Amino acid sequence: MASIVRISLEIPSGDPWPEIVRRSRTWIEGLGLAPRDTIVLVPFAQHLPLARRAWARAGGWMPRIETTLTLSRSLGPAQASDPLQISFDAALDRLVARRLLRPHGSAATWLRRDPRGFDHAVNAVVKTAHALARAAAAVAPDRREDHWRSARERLVASSGPGATERMLARVAFEWAAASAVPLTDALYELRPAAWIAVQAGGPDPLTLAVLSHDATTPGLLIDTDPPADDPLAHAAGHADVSVAVCADFESEAQRTAGHVLAHLAQRIAPVALIAQDRLLMRRVRALLSREQVPLLDETGWKLSTTRAAAAVAGLLRVADRRSGTDDWLDWLKACAPGWPGLTHGHSALQSLERIARREGWMVPAAVDAVALPDGAAALWQAAQDVVNTLAVGQRALSAWLLLLRGALEGCGAWTTLAADDAGRQLLAALHLHHGGSAVERAGAGDTMSLDDFARWVDGALEDASFVPPSPAAPAADAPVVITPLERAMLRPFAAVVFAGADERHLGATPAPHPLLSDALAAELGLPSAAMRRDAEALAFAQVLRLPRVTLLRRRDDGGEPLAASPLWERLALAEARGGGRALADAADPLQDVALAPQPVQRPLPSAPSLLPARLSASACEALRVCPYRFFALRVLSLREADELEDEVQKRDYGTWLHAVLHRFHATRSEPLPVPAEVARLHEITLQAQRDLRLDDASFLPFAATFARFAPRYVEWLHARDDDGAQWLDGERELAARPAPWGGVEMHGVIDRVDSVRGDDGPVIQLIDYKTGSAQALRAVVKQPLEDTQLAFYAALMAQQSEATGEIAAAYLALDEAEGIKVIEHRNVEASGRRLVEGVGRELARLRDGAAMPALGEGRACAYCEARGLCRRDHWAVPEEVE
Repeated sequence: MASIVRISLEIPSGDPWPEIVRRSRTWIEGLGLAPRDTIVLVPFAQHLPLARRAWARAGGWMPRIETTLTLSRSLGPAQASDPLQISFDAALDRLVARRLLRPHGSAATWLRRDPRGFDHAVNAVVKTAHALARAAAAVAPDRREDHWRSARERLVASSGPGATERMLARVAFEWAAASAVPLTDALYELRPAAWIAVQAGGPDPLTLAVLSHDATTPGLLIDTDPPADDPLAHAAGHADVSVAVCADFESEAQRTAGHVLAHLAQRIAPVALIAQDRLLMRRVRALLSREQVPLLDETGWKLSTTRAAAAVAGLLRVADRRSGTDDWLDWLKACAPGWPGLTHGHSALQSLERIARREGWMVPAAVDAVALPDGAAALWQAAQDVVNTLAVGQRALSAWLLLLRGALEGCGAWTTLAADDAGRQLLAALHLHHGGSAVERAGAGDTMSLDDFARWVDGALEDASFVPPSPAAPAADAPVVITPLERAMLRPFAAVVFAGADERHLGATPAPHPLLSDALAAELGLPSAAMRRDAEALAFAQVLRLPRVTLLRRRDDGGEPLAASPLWERLALAEARGGGRALADAADPLQDVALAPQPVQRPLPSAPSLLPARLSASACEALRVCPYRFFALRVLSLREADELEDEVQKRDYGTWLHAVLHRFHATRSEPLPVPAEVARLHEITLQAQRDLRLDDASFLPFAATFARFAPRYVEWLHARDDDGAQWLDGERELAARPAPWGGVEMHGVIDRVDSVRGDDGPVIQLIDYKTGSAQALRAVVKQPLEDTQLAFYAALMAQQSEATGEIAAAYLALDEAEGIKVIEHRNVEASGRRLVEGVGRELARLRDGAAMPALGEGRACAYCEARGLCRRDHWAVPEEVE
């Protein structure tokens, strides 16, 4: 075994590579060797241009400068692997792991009982096998068999607690042991004049193994790390660090972007943005993009969070029979504009969505293509044709991928994905370009359902990272570089902005191994939790050597308190012990900008030529409560888009109850005994629920309410029958043109019309069903002129030719716990006449050009759909009159 010369190098602030080159050249010359026959290994690929540039500036012959990975790849292709061997493609290896686990006794039962739990076990096996294979690659080939033998002895089978994890670990171990010859084994065959390795962030087992393998080849290890016993204490004396504590996520993102912009404004570049919190860094990247700051992102983000992934996930979601119409609309919004064969896909989708929301088609089966315009119907049929290709049973994964590709091509998404950076990476991650040949080998003989396939796709996209394209300028010239902590080492950044320096993202307890205890993992050559903590501390100490380091954290994370990172605290203690100093507060680069209030005035629209030709009770209510609401909702015909929710809402219950009671009374020829009428009510409820396509599970709370309501309603109805009341009609649609309205039509649908006994003979009673509070209804009728609805219906009925007698009106409160309540609007005919006259005068004013102001008073604004249009919250506040 060769003896390795170790040099501990104190890294100067700035560019460390000239000093590394100087020390390397001195050592080579001392041995009388030529640099061109030497190989230099650097920790990361980002160091390659830096090291090569430094050697070139030093003059003379250059050594070969590589990382262990780039060097091994340059020596030849990897050995072809067996389909069951580890490929280090997590998506493919999960298929192999499933095949390896199936022969085990309880695996089939486990898969049927808990498919998600089984997938979790598969993921754990893949992660463990990858880690074990990489650890074994750092062992010299002539010692590897001893390594596997020793490790196998430690993984003996056992029963009791942890037996399942131990079984899975043994599967992962044997899989790793059977893996192909590592590509890096070619490094052990090299015989350079000398090896030189640069160490940063702790020792690399593979590099040390290569340097010590050949006793005849001298090796030099340049250790750039601070002393491992307390690296932060060593860095504290000369670290140029300032800290900032922010209130929350958005404050930290804005403050981080502000520090970057402040550095660039002072011509301090390049700036390293440390990506400890990837979600936070996406927000910072967006803020910097607004300022058109060129960025080099070396981290990217999960491919599953991109728009391209959303298009594929949306397609698989609508292929599930449990999907709702909203799922279909979301998917079509990504595809409809470029759908092959459709010239007006966008307008067709708008028509489809508008009608679906208006009709309340919550599930795809409810969509009536006959009721759609031609373009929307063609789009819906084309969408169904594409989705139906995925509605199959068990298939091999390669067959699923071919079907998915065909579906993507059928809806036009394939062309969009192929033209997008994230889309191209997605197609590669799912192996869609080559027809699934790779997955066919990995998953031969294994079939899966649509749910299994969707989970496999989700896992593949979750494992893959989308790395945005680099700017045209070389990486070294990018003014801002987003990079992980470990890749910031030994790079000549002019400043570092380190966000996410909190207890969750820096110095936190490492996640435990999925299948191995920490001690066993260390015995098998995997990094223990302590080793991972030490490596992170060394990388943090390396970054502190750079000039102008700014640490940022937030106090609150989604409502939960968040403390400083343990490494932040250790640095603060080291500073205090060294010179009694506290970490300096970073100057806030964000400036408060004083903006003069610019309130808007209340809108006063006028549209005499646009008044509607027909008014309903709700339209009259809008005109009386707030003329601007009438203008927005009735004159301009604006309305909020209806939600298509699977969950049954109170409004759905009201619609259903109206339909049940109308059908019950329309088919009730004579009173029957209470049990018989209750039973008939329940039969009608089930039929109405089916007609309205209301889900049983979601409707269960309302069904339970109706079970209590039905006997109370029948008993109330029998008492009403005894008093001589008689049901005449329901859901009656009426129209009239009162003279004061100048040709505008009254229009309404009355829930129920009864005939009841009055003092002077029969009285026509108009009834409006309500599922709200009876107390609120009583408050409304206490002030008769404020009750628009019943007054409107009374006035409308009074103008019908058959209405020759007295008219009464009442609300019927159906949801009261103590029973059915009738809340009567007394003397409703007089209220109706006053309503017709008042609305007539108002319509005359509007025809003459009167404004329709926004009143912004009382409770009318609390739930008004037009509040965002009138900008009620931005009005000028009038000065109070003393």
